[in-house]
Amino acid sequence: MDKSAAVSVSTLVQLLQELVEDNFVEVLVQGELSNVSRPPSGHYYFTLKDRKAQIKCAMFRSHVRALRFKPSDGLKVICRGRVSIYPQRGDLQLIVEGIEPEGVGALQLAFDQLQEKLEAEGLFAPELKQPLPPFPQVIGVVTSSSGAAIQDILNVLQRRSAGLQVLLRSARVQGEGAAAEIAAGIADLNRETDVDVLIVGRGGGSREDLWPFNEEIVARAIAASRIPVISAVGHEVDFSIADLVADLRAATPSAAAELVVKNRLELERHLDQLTLRLATQIRSRLSLLSSRLYGLEKRLKAPA
Repeated sequence: MDKSAAVSVSTLVQLLQELVEDNFVEVLVQGELSNVSRPPSGHYYFTLKDRKAQIKCAMFRSHVRALRFKPSDGLKVICRGRVSIYPQRGDLQLIVEGIEPEGVGALQLAFDQLQEKLEAEGLFAPELKQPLPPFPQVIGVVTSSSGAAIQDILNVLQRRSAGLQVLLRSARVQGEGAAAEIAAGIADLNRETDVDVLIVGRGGGSREDLWPFNEEIVARAIAASRIPVISAVGHEVDFSIADLVADLRAATPSAAAELVVKNRLELERHLDQLTLRLATQIRSRLSLLSSRLYGLEKRLKAPA
């Protein structure tokens, strides 16, 4: 044995680290998650395994923020990342930068996970649904001030029912930070004392565009609202989490506005019918009295 050729442990690990990191800069690895943990640091640590092998993985907080779903044990996924060696323990590990679930998309999995969680808490229970006020005077709206949704709502309200007051809390309705702004708008309108009903929504778009209405922060803001909430996310086929939590769901913002003035319109139609019936009965009564008066006049004899 030539002892002069010996290297230190740290040197060996460093050489291996350089070799691994230079040759496995980006890899896609398929496997099953196990031992998933998330300490207070906000990072995820887990093992990715198959039948014959396993590798330790770390996903740092900066990449965790982009996750739509919650990683859990037993979930089959494809991880994107780079291979490295943790020098302190000499462990080979995968530094994960992205995770996609197998079979179902990340958005669908996130939706399913949140739906299951909130349903278990009872947030979708029918007995929690508040009825809409029959004749609201002040309508609160949470949507973008520059989007088509607010114009659609105003057009319907102006056409159908004059005299209503609209309070708008403008919020981004897509992209990063949108969910927090929507939730803040709902909370802000709940601090107003005279708002009768809320419309929360936006016009149509892709599933990614509509995603803020599937965020937990929005769902909990709707659930906490003391004011009845109509969810008006412009998608006639799919339901959002906001739709499930809200007191009433409308397929579009225009449809939500129609629901708000529905009772007023029905009352106006009923009053019109009563007015018509009253006018008909008055005319009929006057005609009958006129005929009787004419008959009495004919029976009266002229004085001699």
